[in-house]
Amino acid sequence: MATPPPPPPASPAAPDGRVVHTVLEDGEAVCLRTIRPGDEARMREGIAKMSPQSRYLRFFSGARTPPDWVIERLLDADGDRHLAWGAIATDAPGEPAIGAVHVFREEDDPQCAEFSVAILDAWHGRGLGKLLTATILLDAQEEGIEAFHVDTLAENRRAIEFTLSLGGKAQARDGAPDGTTSGWMLDVAGALAVLKEECDPPGIAAVFAAFEG
Repeated sequence: MATPPPPPPASPAAPDGRVVHTVLEDGEAVCLRTIRPGDEARMREGIAKMSPQSRYLRFFSGARTPPDWVIERLLDADGDRHLAWGAIATDAPGEPAIGAVHVFREEDDPQCAEFSVAILDAWHGRGLGKLLTATILLDAQEEGIEAFHVDTLAENRRAIEFTLSLGGKAQARDGAPDGTTSGWMLDVAGALAVLKEECDPPGIAAVFAAFEG
């Protein structure tokens, strides 16, 4: 069983940010840390590296670069109304960004938040999505968020299956009457219980330990 490596001498985390060092299913080291405004270049580069299909499934558009207002919104994480974490491949040249996860509190219900996660194609299937999801769930729980709402394209079977595996329930939402999108509600405490019990990938234990400690 792979175990998390010790923190590297130089951490890519922000001086006032939170950071978790752990490993993927294959033992490769990753650093999970809160996103900050200075990450714009990393974020743009990462989105550009996603395949058109992955960008379409994440942003509902295949454009190589989202509009500036979308980038600004993704970078504007204040730790309250918007929580955001990024994944850095610390063993790879240049320590590139390889994934990110966000939650935005809903204005009419601050105990519920909109959830989204994106992983670069080359890093799919290695457990990174679960690591990032566990991280944002734990952070959200600390901030008093009890449920996530997940909007997916109806054709995004991988995202829907992942949401269902964490206990997601179908939720009717206004808009998209043509059935192009699906809405799901995810209980934060319930999803965390599933991830902690499965402990898959093994590196997820380091995520729980970082918050429990």
